[in-house]
Amino acid sequence: MRQNDLLIRTFTFGVDCLKFLRTLPNDSESKLIRFQLAKSATSIGANYEESQAGSSKADFKNKVKIALREARESHFWLRVLED
Repeated sequence: MRQNDLLIRTFTFGVDCLKFLRTLPNDSESKLIRFQLAKSATSIGANYEESQAGSSKADFKNKVKIALREARESHFWLRVLED
């Protein structure tokens, strides 16, 4: 059976984000971003993982679309932190 590279990468991204978030200051703004980014970054992998057991092609597509939306949200929060 071929290993699914995207499963590994989305899991690793979520874990790496959680590790990175530990390095942020403990002010109120960082707490908000920490919460939002932690949710969206880990949701990417969780939804992609769920898509692998989709009950139909439509269910699979829906879960992948949710993972993509979460990736876009994570990208937003990372840009906020960068600026």
